[in-house]
Amino acid sequence: MKRIAGAFAAFGLLMSAAHAQSQANLNLIVGFAPGGSADSIARIIGARMQEKTGRNVVTENRPGAGANIATKAVINATPDGNMLLVTTAALPINETLYRNKGFLGTSLKPISIVATTPEVFAIGKADPAKSLAEFVASQKDKEIIFATAGIGTGSHIAGEYFFKFIMKANPKHVPFRGGPDATNALMGGHVPMVVSSLSGFAAQVANGDIHGLAIAADARNDVIKNVPTFSEAGYPGFTSLSWVGFFAPPGTPAAIVTALNKQIDDISREPAISSKLRAIGFDPLYGDVSATEAFMAKEYVEWKKRVEALDLKVE
Repeated sequence: MKRIAGAFAAFGLLMSAAHAQSQANLNLIVGFAPGGSADSIARIIGARMQEKTGRNVVTENRPGAGANIATKAVINATPDGNMLLVTTAALPINETLYRNKGFLGTSLKPISIVATTPEVFAIGKADPAKSLAEFVASQKDKEIIFATAGIGTGSHIAGEYFFKFIMKANPKHVPFRGGPDATNALMGGHVPMVVSSLSGFAAQVANGDIHGLAIAADARNDVIKNVPTFSEAGYPGFTSLSWVGFFAPPGTPAAIVTALNKQIDDISREPAISSKLRAIGFDPLYGDVSATEAFMAKEYVEWKKRVEALDLKVE
């Protein structure tokens, strides 16, 4: 009888939470400017949530401080399921990179990691190197110059970590204000290499405008099937993924987190939605709350290891 009563109580809480949510806007706070991958996925998922639930879903961009402004806003929000953070691997990276940010990203409640996208190392199409090994050989006894969308990004950390600790080389990082600027610099011959998440320049690699040397994933990607993994390129085991995920404020009831997870996970599994994600260089990732929490626990450990190894910090 106690178990039955407990089940009814939990069901009642879930119904109350669902009713309360249906009466208010769902605000998706994106830590980056409009047009980026986090913004795009927030709008894809948000639009479908609105269609399915009838609830008004509002996407709001609050860029700045490596997404810390948006993260802090959601951490301080009322834990009622009406305001969620949509962010990327910047969340676990910033936990170590920023020493005095004034909050703990780990206090957020993981809801769902919707999709992942691997880092890709690419060179200009005029470069004679046909493989990562050939490019490395051509740079022997030189500084290996690579560009990314900024300092402290997943691409920056992945690139520098690979060159320093796997290749034992001496890299020079050239940060740009955004991925398009870095890609344009590569296409214009101003930098020899760009490291970016696949979502950042999927079309240019697929079209042959730039030459992808290796993809930091366990398997090749259908969008750029001709680009080998690092293992295939001679550097086994090196992987590096970015992602887009949804998070709730600390203290959000488990029933609300579970309900939101199911909504988002169900949407991600829809063929029309998963096709949209793949088209922009992402692989859909499905899972319940426990799987999402386990994913994030590993992310915090892995990014801390790399940030500390490189001695990167922002005060």
